[in-house]
Amino acid sequence: MKWWQEAGVDTIVADEPRSWLEAAKPRSGEAKVANTPDAEPAAPQALSLPADIGELREWMMSTDMIAASAAERLDATGDPASGLMILVDMPERGDSAAGTLLSGDAGLLFDRMLAAMGRDRASTYIAALCPARIAGGAIDETMLDILSQVARRHVALAAPSQLIVMGDAPSRVFCGASLDESRGSQHNFNHDGGNVPVTATFHPRFLLKQPRLKAHSWQDLQMVIEGMTA
Repeated sequence: MKWWQEAGVDTIVADEPRSWLEAAKPRSGEAKVANTPDAEPAAPQALSLPADIGELREWMMSTDMIAASAAERLDATGDPASGLMILVDMPERGDSAAGTLLSGDAGLLFDRMLAAMGRDRASTYIAALCPARIAGGAIDETMLDILSQVARRHVALAAPSQLIVMGDAPSRVFCGASLDESRGSQHNFNHDGGNVPVTATFHPRFLLKQPRLKAHSWQDLQMVIEGMTA
């Protein structure tokens, strides 16, 4: 009995032993309830999205499927025909006031990362998975399903030669795994119009908190550079 007491058993519930895995028998007068399996979760509804990149960007700025006012949303910047597209998860704090993605200290570091690749903002296409900052800084699963469909259409229409995804949420959308699992190798995004090599790396905001990881990020960017010059 000492073992049972230490395990937390303090009440005898029956004189006869029984299997707790068996379905309970209905009491007298109660209707028997059929043991039916749980219903399968509903499949995500496919969105009807524009087939033109300009129209898609306008849709992202106005749709009520994204929980943010139009004034808080930031459009993509740079040249869609540049061949290099960079996708972050969402705007930074202060980006809305600055009127552009990746402003402030994170933006300064981002500009240095671009310069190390021989690029600048004008020669790169920069977009966000979510065009407005989410309260709490995290995208929930329901919102991620909507945003992932939009992002895949966005990348397919831009058709870059190389795609860099910065942060965990974009990595999950385009690499099918977390950032930690996705880093270190290139992935492929296949769409109706072709194939886009995808490289996952740290967001500049994270590198500001963990400067020691800048060397790892540079290794990621070197894969992109090699892909662009191949």
